[in-house]
Amino acid sequence: MIQLKTLFILIAVFCFGVLHGQRNVKDSAIATPWIGVHYGGNFPSGDLNDRYGYLNHIGIMSGYKTAKQLYLGLDANFMFGNQVKMTGLFDHLVDSQGNITDINGDIAIVLVMPRGFNTNLSIGGLWPVWGSNKNSGIFVHGGAGFLLHHMRIETQNQVIPQLELDYKKGYDRLTTGINTHQFIGYSFMADGGFYNFYGGLYAQQGFTKNRRTIFFDQPTTPVSTDLRLDLQFGFRLGWFIPIYKRKPKDFYYN
Repeated sequence: MIQLKTLFILIAVFCFGVLHGQRNVKDSAIATPWIGVHYGGNFPSGDLNDRYGYLNHIGIMSGYKTAKQLYLGLDANFMFGNQVKMTGLFDHLVDSQGNITDINGDIAIVLVMPRGFNTNLSIGGLWPVWGSNKNSGIFVHGGAGFLLHHMRIETQNQVIPQLELDYKKGYDRLTTGINTHQFIGYSFMADGGFYNFYGGLYAQQGFTKNRRTIFFDQPTTPVSTDLRLDLQFGFRLGWFIPIYKRKPKDFYYN
C-alpha cells in the first residue's frame, strides 16, 4: 500500500505541471494521453464464489484517446478483501481444546484473507452524449490480460511451524491464468482543471488453474487441474488526468 500512496502523490504533483498546458476542449474532440487511478467493488461468481466474498480493486491506468474517440489503455489492479468462504483449512492443526497453538504453546491467531492482482490491455471508444463537450460521454472498453489470486495467511508475530515459510503454499490456493473484461459507463472530461472522472459497470472473466500440486488440508485428494471460470461483477470509479500539449505562445512584432 505504501507504493500506491507514493504513486498517488506523484500523480498529484504531476497535475500541477500539466495544468498550465491545458486548453479548452469544449468545441472539438482532441487526442490526449490519460493517466489515472480507480477503485472497483466486485462480487465473485462461478468458481471464484466458492472461495471468496466481496473483493476490492484498487488500480492505476494509462491510456490514449484519439481525436476519433478511439481508446487504448493499460491498467493494473491490486485485489483484496476480508471474506474467505472456505472452511476447515486448519482443522487438522486444532488441538483437543479447539485451538491452534504456536511454538510456545500459546493460543495462536491465524488470519486468512483473499489477495490478488490483475493487469489488462483495453480497447474501446467514447460516444459524446449528455456532456458539456465532445470529449465526454458513454465510455466502453474491453480487453484481456493476466489474473492471479490466492489466500494470504498471517500469524502476526507468532510462530506456528506448520504455517511458516513454504508450508503456507500448501494452503494458499494460488491460482493464475488469463482474464477478459468489459466496462460500460460514463466519462467526463472538464474544459479545464482536475474534474475528470469515469464510472460504470465492470465484469471480469478469469480462465485459470490451480498452481499448487497438493493441498495440506486435503492431502489424499488430488488437486484439480481443470480449467476454472473465476467471474467478477461490479462497478468501477476512476479519476484521470488528460495530458495536453502546451499551446504555442503568440508573438507580435511591430
